[in-house]
Formats: sequence, structure tokens, C-alpha cells
Amino acid sequence: MTPLLWTLIAIQILMGVFDTFYHHEFTERLAWRPSQRFELQLHAVRNMFYALLFLILGWLEVHGVFVMLIIAVLVAEVVITLMDFVEEDLSRKLPASERINHTLLAINYGAILVLLLPVLIGWAMQPTGIKSAYTDLLSIVAAAAAVGAALCGLRDFTAARRLARMAVAPARELVTGLPGRQTVLVTGATGFIGNRLVGSLTAAGHQVIALIRNPAKAELLPPPITLITSLDQIPAETRIDAIVNLAGEPIGNGLWTEAKRREILASRIDITGDVVKLIARLERKPAVLVSGSAIGWYGLWQDQVLTESAKSHACFSHELCEAWEKAARSAEEFGARVVCLRIGLVLGTDGGFITRMLTPFEFGLGGPLGSGRQWMSWIERDDLVRLIAHVIARPDLSGPINATAPIPVTNAKFTEELGRRLHRPAIFRIPAGLLRRVGGDFAKELLLGGQRVLPNKALSNGFVFRHETLRSAFKAIL
Repeated sequence: MTPLLWTLIAIQILMGVFDTFYHHEFTERLAWRPSQRFELQLHAVRNMFYALLFLILGWLEVHGVFVMLIIAVLVAEVVITLMDFVEEDLSRKLPASERINHTLLAINYGAILVLLLPVLIGWAMQPTGIKSAYTDLLSIVAAAAAVGAALCGLRDFTAARRLARMAVAPARELVTGLPGRQTVLVTGATGFIGNRLVGSLTAAGHQVIALIRNPAKAELLPPPITLITSLDQIPAETRIDAIVNLAGEPIGNGLWTEAKRREILASRIDITGDVVKLIARLERKPAVLVSGSAIGWYGLWQDQVLTESAKSHACFSHELCEAWEKAARSAEEFGARVVCLRIGLVLGTDGGFITRMLTPFEFGLGGPLGSGRQWMSWIERDDLVRLIAHVIARPDLSGPINATAPIPVTNAKFTEELGRRLHRPAIFRIPAGLLRRVGGDFAKELLLGGQRVLPNKALSNGFVFRHETLRSAFKAIL
């Protein structure tokens, strides 16, 4: 085998490692997405084929009819890759970097096959047999690549088996409290919460109008739904019973630069203002506007218990939520009941903050943030969807409502429970000083700050949480 061929194989290995760890593990987190079970099974089989190829090409020369084994493996790899391409297009939206990487992998693999074919033909012309082809460093690298591919294959097999055990509650059961057939407008419909809400409403037979910013994400939403990209597309005579406003730029996906703060604030205020304008021009006003907010409204606290009647401390999170709620409350001028859900940390494996923790924790690298004494007020995603339906159905509910489970926990307890559920240690504490230096106010408010929030209004108005404890929520989603 020529140096050029080995160079292309080395490039293929490096691109494959990047794809596996950056995309599959850290950004797309395929190992925790039940929808990707078949994709993981394909990856597992393909990685085992790669391990076999690396061992053969790095250590042996196979002659005669044994060459057919290599050809069979190469053909099987191509077939599996094509199946993988189809499965990815059907089950998820690939980021641009992953599509580019896949294209480069395909081109490089084609070049490898072109160079490998004459070698295989030469081997096939010789008498049937197997002989050693040890080549010092290249053989050692090939062996390391084979071990790595085999370990990744085992990882994918194990993750696929776990996904088979991760039961997802029927979506329609989450909104059984809604009477009749409702028409609900949902902004932020393709988000982590909005997607599950839309799926629950459509499964229960309700009509959904979904506002989406990116039409390419429309395929993520279960039919039947009415898709719009602007609220101006809704005629004034349209009947809308309820509006759920969840749209907004994520606050946890980057440092809070001045530009980022403006973007976060504008994305919420502008869309909420547009919702209020829609309500103003509708001939038949919706009964309720359920608008998103967050427990960040309360600002930074230590151990004090916070209910809906608590006061706030000034910080960016409070300024953001206060402006968001104020924009929503203006809908009351047009007769709509307004509810501002002060949402805590939402738990689920399809998105939200916990998805960033699963991979390091699964590899035994998790631990508390800073002292670990800061409070984490959380809610399981399906409970949040049920609470939204409960709020829509209860005409006596208005104003701020804490959307958090009844039993908040400290960060130390949260990480301990997550490690216990994953059967991993949670001992790698990240120093608070390091987080502050790197993250600034982002780290101070979201990672090291906390609020001990209780859902008094929800509980006093008859809402029953399915998951009151963190252990119950982790058991359901993990």
C-alpha cells in the first residue's frame, strides 16, 4: 500500500473522529435522542466494519479468494453509509458543519477506493493465503484506529439499546384538560418546549397555528398544523381560542455580550408586541395569552423561598423577564386574560440545559458548579406542557405563575442525583472563580446564581405534578 493511500486513510480517520465526537456526541447528542436509535445502530455496524478493515490493512496481506472478504466489507460499508444518509434526512436536521464533513468524507473515501482497487486486484491475482504485513508505526496507528472504531461501535450499540428502553409518554395525554376542540396559536413552535406542546395538541385533535422563523424546520412538527412565518399572515376573521408565546433567542448558548443582550431582549419584546398587535386586530379575541417568562425575574437569591408574591433583585435576567412580561400584559387592554409562566430549568433529553451535561457526566467528568449550594428550580418538560394546558383551561388563573416542580434542589444535589442515575461519579467540581472569569454575568446569573422557587399558584389551583422529585423526573426521561 502506497504512502498516499495511507495518508488518505489517516485523513479519513481524523474526519471520522471529528464527526463522532463533535457532532454525534457533543452537539447533536445522538446517544440521548430516541428518534436516532436506528441511526446509532447503523453507526455501530459500520464502526465494527471499520475496525475489521483497519486490522486487516494495517497488519496483513490477504491474497486470492480472501480478497473477497475485504471487497464484501467495503460494499457493505457503502450500503450502510447510504442508508445512514437517508435515515439522517428523515429523522433530523443536520447542521451545516456535519453536512460539509459528510461530503468531505464521501469524496475522500472515493479517492481511497480508487487507490485501493489496484492493490486488491494485485492481491487477488496471487495464490490464496494470508501473510504478515507489519510496517512499524503504520501498523500501530492502524491498530489504535481499530480499537477506537470498535469502542465507538460498542458505545453506539449500548446507546441504541438504552434508547429502546426510554419510554416517551403519549403526547395526547398531556393536554386532556383542554375542553372541546381548541384553536391554539403557538410561537416558538419548533423549540424544545414548543415542539412537544404542538405535538400534544395535534395528537389530541386540537387545531394548531404554528409560527416558525425557519421554514426548513417545519418538518420537525407533527401534522396536521397550519404553518406561518409571520403573524401578518393571519386574517382578522380567524378564530383563535388561545395563544402560547414561547418565541425568543436562547439565553444559554453564548456569552452575554452587549450585542447578545440586545438580541435576547429584542427577540422576546418584538414577537410579544406582534402578538399583542394581532390580538388587537382579531375580530374575535382569544380568551387567553400564555406568555413565557422565567424564574430569572426574581434575580439572584440565596436560600429564601420565592413564590409569585416575592420581590425581585435587579440583574439582566430580571430586566429581561420584566420587559417581556410587561409587553405581554398590554394584551389585557383588548380583553385577553394574560398568564406569564415563570419557567424554571426544563428537563428533557431532546433539548434544554441538561443535554449539555449528559455527555460529560456519562463519561465520568461531571460535578458541581462552584460551591454547589446555589438552588436549581426545575420542571420536567411534559409537566410544563400539562401546566400550559391547565392554565389555558382555567379562566380564573392570570398573572405570574411559577412553572417549577414543588421540590427544588441545590446544584450539588442535582449533580449527585444525575451521577447516581447514570451510575457515574460526579466529583469534578468547576471552580466558581474560573466560571466568573470566563463567563462573566452569564456564569454569575445562570450557573452560579439560583432561585429557590415554589409553584404556589399552580398547586393551590389544583395542578398535580407527575414529577415532584428530581429522582422521579430523571427516572422518566433517562
